[in-house]
Amino acid sequence: MPGADVIDILTTDHKEMIALLGQIEHTSDAAQRRDLADTVIAEVMRHAIAEEMYVYPAIEEHMPNGAEEVEHDKQEHQEIVQVMKQMEDVDASDPSFMELVRQLEAHLRHHVKEEESKQFPELRAHIPAEKLSDMGQKVETAKKLAPTRPHPSAPHSELFHKTVGPGVGMVDRLLDKLTGRQTG
Repeated sequence: MPGADVIDILTTDHKEMIALLGQIEHTSDAAQRRDLADTVIAEVMRHAIAEEMYVYPAIEEHMPNGAEEVEHDKQEHQEIVQVMKQMEDVDASDPSFMELVRQLEAHLRHHVKEEESKQFPELRAHIPAEKLSDMGQKVETAKKLAPTRPHPSAPHSELFHKTVGPGVGMVDRLLDKLTGRQTG
């Protein structure tokens, strides 16, 4: 998205993730469900890690109650990661798979609503446009390097994502390629 700022990029990600979950709901083919689920899991991981690397430090620095906001968001990310990890371990033809898809969608919709209705407008109000554009470029780069699989025991920290995360992401992408897993 040339010229897009971080908020535009993250909002587009939100729409794409919700749309992918909707596609899972409307297909009865288990293999297609699995491919779509793998893609949405990879997209959610990339998005969440990019947020934790670049958006959360800005929230902490520029917004009132920023540290509490970030802690709340990290907790929500952890809940989402737990559901996605469960999804990876369930066959897509199993009825419990669709229940997990619905749980993931509910968690994502809740998280998206909070970000888009409260945090994003506050970021626009507190951070200059050129910094939001710079953050957008950094987020796009981070998404290219981020892990594509849920790692529930990995810390949700900027330092971890910037130092260890790219290596984990490289291993994830290699595993994706070797197993034929679709990750977008």
